[in-house]
Amino acid sequence: MSRRARRRYNRQVANDELTGAEKKEVAGRRSARGEHRLPPAIAVVVAGLTYALLPSDLLLAPRFVIPALEAILLVALVITNPRRMTRETRWSRIASIAQATLVIGTNMVALGILVHALTKPSTPGGPLLVAAMQVWVTNVIGFALLYWELDRGGPVARWAVPRSRMQAAEWRFSQDENHDAVTEVAASASATSGWMPTFVDYLYVSLTNSSAFSPTDTMPLSSRAKVLMGVQATAALLTSLLVIARAVGSLTG
Repeated sequence: MSRRARRRYNRQVANDELTGAEKKEVAGRRSARGEHRLPPAIAVVVAGLTYALLPSDLLLAPRFVIPALEAILLVALVITNPRRMTRETRWSRIASIAQATLVIGTNMVALGILVHALTKPSTPGGPLLVAAMQVWVTNVIGFALLYWELDRGGPVARWAVPRSRMQAAEWRFSQDENHDAVTEVAASASATSGWMPTFVDYLYVSLTNSSAFSPTDTMPLSSRAKVLMGVQATAALLTSLLVIARAVGSLTG
C-alpha cells in the first residue's frame, strides 16, 4: 500500500468512517483493545543489556552508547503508546523501525568481529563462546521486532484497519489457513475468530528461524520477508557453526 493510501485509511479510521461490517470485524479481533506495549518493551531492554555485556572487542562504540540510543527510542515510543498500541504517527513508526534496525545492525557488526576473532587459534575461546550466544539471542530479538513492525502495516494497523483495507501480509501464519480444519482447530482461525499476530508470535517466528535456519510453520510471502529471514538464518547458522567448530577444536586440541 502506498504512503498516500496509508494516510487515507488512517484518517478514515480516526474519523470513524468504517462501515458497520468493518466496525464489527475490527471490534471482534484478538487485539481489540490494542496490542500491549510490555512484551516488545521487555525485548528491547533485554537486547540492550545483552549487547552491553558483550566483550569490549566486539562493540561498535563505547559500551553504553548503543544501549542508550535504544533506550531513548524506547522512551519516545512508550510516551506515544504507554500501555496499548493504539496510536501511530509518521515519526513514531520511523523510530520503531529504526530501533529494530539499530539492534540488528550493531549485532551484525558484533558477529563480524566475532567471526574474525574466533578464526584466530590464539584467541581465548571461553568468553567468545559466551559472546556468540549473546549475539544469537540479540539476533532473535532484533529480527522479531522488525517482523512485528513490518507485517500488515505494523501493530497499530493490525489493531485498527479492516482486513479489506489492510496492507498485504508479509507472513502467513497457520491461523490464516486453518479455517477449513476440524472444528476445534478452525475455532482459532483468523477468518472466524478475529485472530491477529502479536509480538509473541513474531518472536516465535524469529526463534524458530534462528534455530532451524529456515521457516517452520509461518511462511514469508513477500520478497522483503524472504530476504530478511534469509539474512537472519545465515547469521544464526554462521554463529552456530563457529561455536561448534571452536568447541570441537577445544576438545581435540
